[in-house]
Amino acid sequence: MKIATDDLSGPEIAAFLTEHVRQMQSISPPESKHALDLEALRKPGITFWSVRDGDALVGCGALKRLDADHAELKSMRTSAARKRSGVASLLLEHIITEAKRGGFTRLSLETGTAEFFLPARKLYEKFGFVQCEPFADYQPDPNSAFMTREL
Repeated sequence: MKIATDDLSGPEIAAFLTEHVRQMQSISPPESKHALDLEALRKPGITFWSVRDGDALVGCGALKRLDADHAELKSMRTSAARKRSGVASLLLEHIITEAKRGGFTRLSLETGTAEFFLPARKLYEKFGFVQCEPFADYQPDPNSAFMTREL
């Protein structure tokens, strides 16, 4: 598998992310949907990576700068055909390494509390993330789990 910075210009990643946003909208109520769309992911301060296995797009993830020391993990997604095959672990390890390389000392994330998100929460715990209070512009929300880890 190969992880590469993606400029989000290709139709395949656009379709992949559109499906991600649609799925999040179908699971989370509108006031609790925090998935970024394609345009939001193109903003300054966000680095986006795609994961490919040969020619197949199998995953993606992003790092959003919050301040000089703190970044947020965004848009983690694995293709349905590749769930639980190591794609997410490989990508998360890559993003943590890149966050450290970028000088960040804290990495946080928001994910859902629904059963659907349990595998993601377990993955984040495996990588040292712990529950935390809402950060950045987030507000307390029963549909959101907030996690963080020191780098």
